[in-house]
Amino acid sequence: MREAVVGAGATPTTGETAQRGPPQAGWAAVSYAEVNGLRIWYEWHGAGRPLVLLHGGFGSTEMFAPLLPALTERRNVLAVDLQGHGRTADVDRPLRYESLADDVAALTAQLGLTEVDVLGYSLGGGVALRTAIQYPGLVNRLVVVSAPCRRQGWYPETLAAMARQDEAVGERMRGTPAHRRYHRVAPRPADWPRLWAKSGELLRRDYDWSAEVAALVLPILLVFADADSVTTAHMAEFFGLLGGGHRDAGWDGTGRSAARLAVLPGLTHYDILSSPALPAAVLPFLTHPAGPPG
Repeated sequence: MREAVVGAGATPTTGETAQRGPPQAGWAAVSYAEVNGLRIWYEWHGAGRPLVLLHGGFGSTEMFAPLLPALTERRNVLAVDLQGHGRTADVDRPLRYESLADDVAALTAQLGLTEVDVLGYSLGGGVALRTAIQYPGLVNRLVVVSAPCRRQGWYPETLAAMARQDEAVGERMRGTPAHRRYHRVAPRPADWPRLWAKSGELLRRDYDWSAEVAALVLPILLVFADADSVTTAHMAEFFGLLGGGHRDAGWDGTGRSAARLAVLPGLTHYDILSSPALPAAVLPFLTHPAGPPG
């Protein structure tokens, strides 16, 4: 049983046990942890307060590579491969936002982290939101990128594409960049069609977390592209559930809510993670005092 700790910029090697707490400043640690019957992969980068990154569907920690230079200047980033994705092999249970959130909470507990900020994109945005709902004492600040709080927040054509996801579609996706990344790092590359089948089953399930979202009291930043897969009407609805957009904030800003909404111009659901506009929106929220001035 061992863990891997490598210098920044070095090639990660596979470890076996969870390192308790962040690595020393300027280093990266990569390893596995046993949580909830799952052998989950994680990576540490940078220094400072812990920031958990949760990737999108069919992705992995590598999705955040464009953001790491900016984020790791100020934060100790904990990037996680969710069940069946990246270097984390699938197990005999369905994919559910709720159980994936349980995995994130169990990992942070095993690493000795009692309070973290969380940023999730798309699928990971739903998991991040569920983590804040299910573990309110764990999440200090939350960033949800390109994810709705209810299924009908996606555009109809997006919902239709989600409904068609199955093993046959996964087979047709062989050779795509997402498949090549998966094949390079997955413990069982042959599970690719299985991931599509289980993801499709998850994405066809209805959900509406509006009431639970309205009850959240932590600072939350919602980030969308102006040509996202989430409707602009839902962006406003989601923000409204968090207390935003109900009134003029006033000349001194005291009528402002603790929630924040960023709609990034000229981007889509598929390229928002690669834009420098994303860390430019996220980092001030993570580092500045929350709530209205006063």
